[in-house]
Amino acid sequence: MDDAAERRLLGLIGLGLRGRRAVLGVDRVREAARRGTLRCVVVADDASHHSREKVEGIVRARRVPVIRVPSAARLGGVAGREATAAIGVVDASLANGVLAAVGSTTAE
Repeated sequence: MDDAAERRLLGLIGLGLRGRRAVLGVDRVREAARRGTLRCVVVADDASHHSREKVEGIVRARRVPVIRVPSAARLGGVAGREATAAIGVVDASLANGVLAAVGSTTAE
């Protein structure tokens, strides 16, 4: 993913968090996936293997699109945190925008 696409992605994620259309952190992402409300998830490549597996295992089973970003610090920065391993999008329209920003397919 190029820098411009990553900036667009992170900007949309930040808007989603402020509008409560996204959830922050591994536990909340897993909870949204279990409830069936998760539309896509953004995972940091440099997050711990354990954190990535906790998220990717359940979203793979639920067939939720996964977007990877290189830095947990940059991902956490949009949420006002030092770092975060995952942010999940629970709004279908926002998920479609996020996926379009990185050139992926649409969410249901």
